[in-house]
Amino acid sequence: MVEEKVLPFMEHLVELRKRLIVCVVAIVIGMGVAWNFSTDLLKFVEQPLTGKTYLTDIKISLYEKVKERYPQAYQQFKLGEQHDVAQKPRMLNYSAPLEPFFVQCKISMLAGFVIVLPVLFHQFWLFVAPGLTRKERRLVVPFVTTASLAFCVGAMFFLVIIWPVIINFSLSYEATGLQSWYNISAYINFCLRLILMFGLIFELPILALLLARFGIINYRMLATRRKYALLASAIVAAFHADLITMFVIMIPLYFMYEVSVWVALIFGKKKAPQVEAEPAEA
Repeated sequence: MVEEKVLPFMEHLVELRKRLIVCVVAIVIGMGVAWNFSTDLLKFVEQPLTGKTYLTDIKISLYEKVKERYPQAYQQFKLGEQHDVAQKPRMLNYSAPLEPFFVQCKISMLAGFVIVLPVLFHQFWLFVAPGLTRKERRLVVPFVTTASLAFCVGAMFFLVIIWPVIINFSLSYEATGLQSWYNISAYINFCLRLILMFGLIFELPILALLLARFGIINYRMLATRRKYALLASAIVAAFHADLITMFVIMIPLYFMYEVSVWVALIFGKKKAPQVEAEPAEA
């Protein structure tokens, strides 16, 4: 006999309120912890502007090789000016008295959110646990661990790989009479929004795993809807203004859909073999 606990509607609301309160308290505590190293996080996010990234190292090394082997092309395409632009120091700017303080609050809030991700996912699991079987409830530790790691991997993938690409593309438009002047709020808001989005994008395989294990979706359902997934990825990415950001969102989003397809195939709920009924004897 499968043990199930069915809660009435009002008890569901009470349970939801309880879980939300725990989540809010956890985020506030995480924000307090993250406040102590929020300045270091800001410096890390500023690296495409003020420090070195893998892209700036590649560009500087490439310019040096071109200068050594093809000096005429180096002079013709004015790569020396671009070399100087790549090494040019920059900084963020603010125009309101308390603007840096509120930016620090935003950074601390998102960092605190990431710190307490295991608590948040555990609360989500406890909320849906009454609708699960006893065997399914034992998956709480793998779910919390993989979901937390997936979000962190998505966030780091964006910060280390994608964020330098976006900023370097923006800085490539600098020229004589055209100087970049980044406002700290616009810069950080844009970065934090994309961190959150990439973290959620990398949660898609985990969501697909859960839905496939519960029999809600399957491999065939996902595999036959690839063109719709590609269209949906383009629509979600199109909400961002510039073309570069659209592509750096659309490509990982659709890639995670493909990963979800194979996750559903490997870990999906297997159908019980149908036993053909024997013909009745005359």
